[in-house]
Amino acid sequence: MVSQVNINELNHIQLSNGQDLSYQHFGCDYLTAPVVVINHPLTANSCVTGENGWWNDIVGENKAIDTNRFAVIVFNIPGNGYDGTLIENYSNWHTGTIAGFFCAGLRQLGITKIHALIGGSIGSGIAWEMAALSPNFIEHLIPIAGDWKSSDWMIATTYIQNQILESNPKPLEIARMHAMMCYRTPQSFKLRFNRSINKELNIYNVESWLLYHGNKLKDRFHLQAYKTMNHLLGKIDICRNGKSFEENIQNIQSEIHIVSIDSDLFFPLSEDLETVALAKNAGVNIHHHLITSDFGHDAFLMEPKKVKEILTLILE
Repeated sequence: MVSQVNINELNHIQLSNGQDLSYQHFGCDYLTAPVVVINHPLTANSCVTGENGWWNDIVGENKAIDTNRFAVIVFNIPGNGYDGTLIENYSNWHTGTIAGFFCAGLRQLGITKIHALIGGSIGSGIAWEMAALSPNFIEHLIPIAGDWKSSDWMIATTYIQNQILESNPKPLEIARMHAMMCYRTPQSFKLRFNRSINKELNIYNVESWLLYHGNKLKDRFHLQAYKTMNHLLGKIDICRNGKSFEENIQNIQSEIHIVSIDSDLFFPLSEDLETVALAKNAGVNIHHHLITSDFGHDAFLMEPKKVKEILTLILE
């Protein structure tokens, strides 16, 4: 059993059901140090820190998630393509399927307790489902910019994304442009572009920005991987076990810290406020942290200082 790995090494676990899980391990020995598990968002991966790390401002030596203190484990959502593996039968899966894989993988590594489980966006949904599947496994559950369910708005969004992916001649580019309209806000567009013109292309700068992000995703992401991730995003539901939300959250033994973004159009604040109210009415002690930002859903990536303040408070 490997307990200490190179920061850039991609490792693999073969589960008893034959499913392959790839992951990366950063920082301390996960058999002796407190374990922090991070569930990545839609187009990210297991590389949270180091070269090409997508959360470098948050994870690393002497940072909010301090690799001198914690053992950090990050799985790739199977089918995200980062490990070269694509999934053909993804329609048979939901986020609960992924949560089951992750819990089994952690136990196979010999981890009996997670100090903190942090998820961003779709990673939050998987975190909630892990807590529902293993209610005594996680000490601190920290969903960031996500939810325990796919709302009607999310189901509609992923449905439109799927129509684009299945029928458009430029599926990744156009799907990404549409998604960026959900990840940001009208105010953030105005602050950044203010109807300015890209003179070289003779189009609005906001249009050239959308083209850039569409092409960027096409160059680094596989169409099948994006279809898989989009499908999962519309299939979040901790109540698939037949229990109500109140029953599920009463069963979860974790200290729960929900982190919302006030301008999030993708996972709206109103949904988290409803979750907090339901939890409190059910007698659950739940903590709610709010990030104020003009950037919308992407604020948990674009405003690391605000995220760092919250995570430092929780983890210390």
